[in-house]
Amino acid sequence: VETVAWAAGNGDRSENGDYIYGKKRLREIDRRIRFLIKRIESAEVVDPERQQGLEQVFFGATVSFSDLDTAEEQTLQIVGVDEADASQGRISWISPLARAVLKARVGDVVRFHSPAGVREIEIGAVAYR
Repeated sequence: VETVAWAAGNGDRSENGDYIYGKKRLREIDRRIRFLIKRIESAEVVDPERQQGLEQVFFGATVSFSDLDTAEEQTLQIVGVDEADASQGRISWISPLARAVLKARVGDVVRFHSPAGVREIEIGAVAYR
């Protein structure tokens, strides 16, 4: 804001690069603030502890599964977009794997598209922690 005010005082605004750039930057910042406000207003806290007893995979579930091609076992938690961290075993609910396992139950075989091609996994356990 201070930069824009300073640039505005430097004469003709139509040819003032600092002013034009500053106004553009302010619009970008305002747009980002509006986006974040909408995200916060629509956010919902989901407590996985309250999901106990569910046998299906939903948001917040920790899912153990085995790859039917490699017999590799893996455990992942389905979380929100902003919480995803693959190195910590937390995948976004909109990822191809998470979308494939949503509503699956223990023992179900699920197919999904990965960068390596179509894979099949078997759900071994579903927990809410």
